[in-house]
Formats: sequence, C-alpha cells, structure tokens
Amino acid sequence: MTTADASELSEQIAAAARSVEGVADLHGGVFGEIGTYLPGGRVAGIRIAGGRVEVHVTLHWDYPVRATADAVRSAVEPL
Repeated sequence: MTTADASELSEQIAAAARSVEGVADLHGGVFGEIGTYLPGGRVAGIRIAGGRVEVHVTLHWDYPVRATADAVRSAVEPL
C-alpha cells in the first residue's frame, strides 16, 4: 500500500467511524500510540498495519458498547 493509499484509506475509515451514532470521536490511546503515521501528519485512532485495521473510538456515555462497536465495524468493513 502506498503512502497516498494509506492516507486516503485512513481518512475514509475515520469518517465512516465518526459517522456512527454514539461515536464521540476517535481515540489515539493514552499516550497517543494509536494512529496512522503519514508524511505531514497522522490520523489518530486508526492503525493500519500488517493487513489489519484497528479503529479506536470513544463513545457517548448512554450508548451500548457492543452494539456501537458492531455498527462501527459494519460502517468500516466495506472500505
């Protein structure tokens, strides 16, 4: 995957995850360790490595974790 492809994909994944009802925002981890590092910046909360994608989110208090995680997975999976 080229840097341009990783950049575009990580931005698409971030937008899809943020669009899910109940998602407050992406979460870069306690020490900011979760992210896709690209020239000129990074996308916090999205890690693309080794053919895997991790999406780390923060939810609004009154949303169920499992159902919201499933909704995020469904929104991101086609990408």
